[in-house]
Amino acid sequence: MASPAASSVRPPRPKKEPQTLVIPKNAAEEQKLKLERLMKNPDKAVPIPEKMSEWAPRPPPEFVRDVMGSSAGAGSGEFHVYRHLRRREYQRQDYMDAMAEKQKLDAEFQKRLEKNKIAAEEQTAKRRKKRQKLKEKKLLAKKMKLEQKKQE
Repeated sequence: MASPAASSVRPPRPKKEPQTLVIPKNAAEEQKLKLERLMKNPDKAVPIPEKMSEWAPRPPPEFVRDVMGSSAGAGSGEFHVYRHLRRREYQRQDYMDAMAEKQKLDAEFQKRLEKNKIAAEEQTAKRRKKRQKLKEKKLLAKKMKLEQKKQE
């Protein structure tokens, strides 16, 4: 154990400044307070949370040990086991349905994006062609004008 003389050698702990309690009235004030707190010490690293991974149900077991038989006389606890298994299976099926729907919507969105991109490129090409025609027409008119001046 440390002797009492050793503990008196330790320098006193720096005192913290008392902070006033500020209750934000709206989201902007809350954001302002958070920014002020972050900017008090700019050298300190800012914690940026990772994106949470999407929930996925547990995969069904490879080998089921306690298979319920079809004979009568199941114990009173078997119903609860069956209920939990059924709930888990329904949850898994709902998850698979939701994922299929999400993939379908993503595919439709990608198709629509590609279609819009092609339409925009076609429109751009059409306008580029029109601009090029006007430019050529101007050049031709300028050449004609120069030729007329030379002839005069």
